[in-house]
Amino acid sequence: FACNYGRVCYYTVVMHVVENKSSSKKKIYRSTLLRESYRENGKVKKRTIANISHCTPGEIAAIKLALKHKDDLSELGSLKESVALQEGLSVGAVWAVYQTAKKLGIEKALGTSFAGKLALWQVIARVIDQGSRLSAVRLAQSHAACDVLTLLRGFDENNLYENLEWLSKNQDEIEKALFVSRRGKALPQLFLYDVTSSYLEGEKNFFGDYGYGRDGKKGKKQIVIGLLCDEYGDAVSTEVFHGNTQDPKTFLSQVEKAGELFGCKSVTFVGDRGMIKKAQVDNLPEHFHYITAITKPQIRSLIKTGVIQMELFDKEVCEVEEDGIRYVLRRNPIRADEMAQTRLSKLHCIENFLQNKNEYLSEHPKARVTTAQKEVEKKIRRLKLDKWLSVHSKEQGRELFLGQDDKVLKEMSLLDGCYVIKTDLSAEELDTEGVHDRYKDLTEVERAFRDCKTVHLEVRPIHVRLESSTRGHVLVVMLSYMIIRHLRRAWEKFDMTVPEGIAQLSTLCSVEMKVKDQGACIKIPRPRENTQKLFKALKITLPIVLPHRKMRVVTRKKLTKQRINNLK
Repeated sequence: FACNYGRVCYYTVVMHVVENKSSSKKKIYRSTLLRESYRENGKVKKRTIANISHCTPGEIAAIKLALKHKDDLSELGSLKESVALQEGLSVGAVWAVYQTAKKLGIEKALGTSFAGKLALWQVIARVIDQGSRLSAVRLAQSHAACDVLTLLRGFDENNLYENLEWLSKNQDEIEKALFVSRRGKALPQLFLYDVTSSYLEGEKNFFGDYGYGRDGKKGKKQIVIGLLCDEYGDAVSTEVFHGNTQDPKTFLSQVEKAGELFGCKSVTFVGDRGMIKKAQVDNLPEHFHYITAITKPQIRSLIKTGVIQMELFDKEVCEVEEDGIRYVLRRNPIRADEMAQTRLSKLHCIENFLQNKNEYLSEHPKARVTTAQKEVEKKIRRLKLDKWLSVHSKEQGRELFLGQDDKVLKEMSLLDGCYVIKTDLSAEELDTEGVHDRYKDLTEVERAFRDCKTVHLEVRPIHVRLESSTRGHVLVVMLSYMIIRHLRRAWEKFDMTVPEGIAQLSTLCSVEMKVKDQGACIKIPRPRENTQKLFKALKITLPIVLPHRKMRVVTRKKLTKQRINNLK
C-alpha cells in the first residue's frame, strides 16, 4: 500500500475478534471489536475495523469461525451438518464507493443516523446503477448495502422518498460540512458557476415551467439547476430554480451563499457570457470580483466605439483596459475553422433541399411554387442562415434559386473564433493569462453537467414532484458526482470508463456462512487481479469478513403487468 509519505510499505494483516470487559459504578460494560494487527516497517500495529458488540453471539461465533478457516474454506466441508455456505450479495462496488464517500467526507457530512445512512445509500446506488428510488431499493436486494453501511433496520422506496425531504432540509449543513472537511480554513479565492436545465416527466413538479431548454426536448416542462464549484472544479453547492428562471437571476443567491454559508470575505466569481451582467456586477459586495465573457453584439459595440480593434484578435491573448475594466481578447483559429465549416455544411444542406424542391416542381405541374418557397425559407430560418441567405423564384418558369448577401456574410464571419473576457480584477491580482485560463476553467462545470445529466448519473428525466424531493434528488446527484470525479482520477491510467470499473467491482460477491441454530456472517473471497488493481488505485483494503444483517429491504410497488408482458 502507499503510505501518506509516498513510500510503498508491505505488511501482513491478521484479523481477530477482541472481547473487552470493563466496570464502572458497579456496572459491567462489554464490547466486541473486529480488529486487525499488522507489521509495518518492523513495528506491530493494531487498528479497529468494526464494533460488532451489537451482533448476536451466533454472529460473533460465525465470524470467529470464518477467521479461523480464512485460508482454506475446504476445512469447513467437514462441518456440513453445522455450517452451510451459499452465494452472498455483491459487495465489491458497494465497498469501494462507500470507502470513497468516506474519504471525501460525505459519510461524515450526512451523519450516522438512519436518515444519514439512507441518504448515503441513495448516493451509492446512483453511482452504481442510476434510476428511481424504487430501483435503489431493488439494488439493495442484490448488493450488500445493509451489511456495509451497518443499517439496523430495513427500508422501502417510501423511506427513500421521505429521505429526500430530509436531505432538502439539511442541505446547507451538509454542504457546509463537506466544504469545511475539504478546505479547512483555506477559503477559495475563486468560484466557478454555471447553470443548466433538465426536463421533467409529468406536469406537476413544483419547479416545473417552460423555459429555454438545453436538453433539446421540446414540449416538456423543465427545472433550472445551478452548480457552484471551487477553483479546482470540485462541486461545492447546488441549487434548483423554476424552469423559466433566467441565468442572471440565479447569480445573486450564489454570492450570498459564498459569503454567508461558506464565510468568504474576498472571492472572484467566474460565469459564462450572459450570466454576470451590469445588474449583477452592481450588486456584488465589496471585495467580490467577477470574470465573464461578453456577447458578439457587445464586441461589435466595443469595436464601433474604438475601445478594441480587430487587429488585436490573435492566437495569443491581448488585453485592453478602460475605466478600470479589463478586456482580454483572443481569436481561436481552430474554432474559427469549425464555424466556417459548419456554415458551409448548412449551405450545402439548403442547396440540396432546394434542388429536391425544384425537381418536385418540374415533375408536378400543379404544385405551387409559393408553397415550395415557404418550405425552403422555413428551413433557412431553422438553420439560422436567414440573415445572409434568401430564396427567390424566377418570374418566368417554375424554379427556385438562392440569394446570398456577401456583405452581411463577411460581417458575420469577421468575429468567427473571437471572444472577449471581461473582469474587474486588477493586473496585480491576476495577470492576463490568468484571467483567460480561469475563464476556461468553466469547462469543468460543463463536464460536471454532462456527467450529471447523461451517461453516469442521469439527473434527468425527473419524476419527483415536491419541492423538497426535487432539491433532495439534485443534491444526491451532486454528491454522486463528487464520487464519480474521484473514481475517474484514480482509474485514469486504466483503459476503462467509470461505469465499466463499477461493473467490474460488482462481480465480486461475498460467501454467506451460516452456523446451525446460531448466526451468520459473510466472507469476502480474494478478488480477481483486475478487481484488485481497481481497489489498489483507490487505496482501499477489503475486509475479510463482515457481520451479516438480514434486514428486510422490500419494494411496495411491484412490477406492472405491462412490464411483465414486455419481459415475455
